[in-house]
Amino acid sequence: MRKQIFADLSILMVVIVWGYTFVAIKNALETITPFNFIFVRFTISFLLISLIFYGKFKSLKWRTVKSGTVVGVFLFLAYAFQTAGLKYTTASNAGFITGFSVVLVPVFSSLLLKKKPSPESTIGVVMAASGLFLLSYGGVSSVNRGDILVFFCALSVAFHILSVGYYVKKHDSVQLTIVQIGTVAFLAFLSDLFAGEISMPAGEVVWSAILICAVFATVGAYLVQNIMQRFTSPTHTALIFSGEPVFAGIFGYFLLGEKLGVMALAGCFFILAGMVVSEVKVTGRGDEM
Repeated sequence: MRKQIFADLSILMVVIVWGYTFVAIKNALETITPFNFIFVRFTISFLLISLIFYGKFKSLKWRTVKSGTVVGVFLFLAYAFQTAGLKYTTASNAGFITGFSVVLVPVFSSLLLKKKPSPESTIGVVMAASGLFLLSYGGVSSVNRGDILVFFCALSVAFHILSVGYYVKKHDSVQLTIVQIGTVAFLAFLSDLFAGEISMPAGEVVWSAILICAVFATVGAYLVQNIMQRFTSPTHTALIFSGEPVFAGIFGYFLLGEKLGVMALAGCFFILAGMVVSEVKVTGRGDEM
C-alpha cells in the first residue's frame, strides 16, 4: 500500500513539472516550430539518458527494443496529433479532448489487460472527466478536423499509459525509457525533415524551454513513470495525469497572468476531488484495481 501511495505521489510530481512546461513551451513556440521543438527536445533527452545509463546498452535485448519502440510510437503519436490538431481547433477543445484519455484508459484496461477498475476509481474518473469539461467549457464548439486529430492524440495517450503498464513489468525500466525516448527522437526527426523545419534553435527563451523539457519533463519524468507505474495501476496513472491542466492553469496564472473563470475553477475542484475519491480506495480497502 505504501509503495502505491509513494508511486502515485511520484507521478503527481511529474504532472506538476508537465504543467509548468505549458508556460515554457508557449513562450518558446513564438520563435520555433512545434516539430522542431519536439525533435531537439527528445534528441537531447536521448543523448542525456544514454550517457547517464551507458552500461544499460550492454545488456539491451532485442525484445526490449521492440517493446520500447511500441511505447515510443504511442508517445510520438500523442505529441504529433496534438501539435497538428492545435492548428485547426482551439486550445480549450484540445485540452478537453486530450483529457478524454482519462476515460479511455480504464475502458481499454478492462478490455485488453483485464484490469477492471473499482467503483471508487470509476467515480473518480467520471469526476475528473467532468472537471476537464468544465475547465475547457468556454472553448467547446462544433467538431472539426482539429478535434478529430486531437482525439487520436487522446487515444495515443491512453495506449501509451497502458503499454507502459504492460511492458514495464517485463523489461528493465531504464532500458525501456531509453528506447522509448530514442524512438520519439527518430520519428520527430523524420517528421521535421519531411516538413522542412530542421534548424538550430536560437535564443535564451527557446533553449531554456528545451532544456527544462528535455531534462526534467522528459528524462526525469518518464523514468519516474516507467519505474513507479509498476507499483500502481494504469487507471490511477491516467487519473493523476488529469491534473496536468490544473497545474498548467496555476502556473499560467502566476507566471503569465492568465485568469481562471468560475467554470475553470469548478473544473479544477472536480479534477482534484476525483483524485481524492480514487485514493480513498487505496487507503481504505488496500486492494488492487
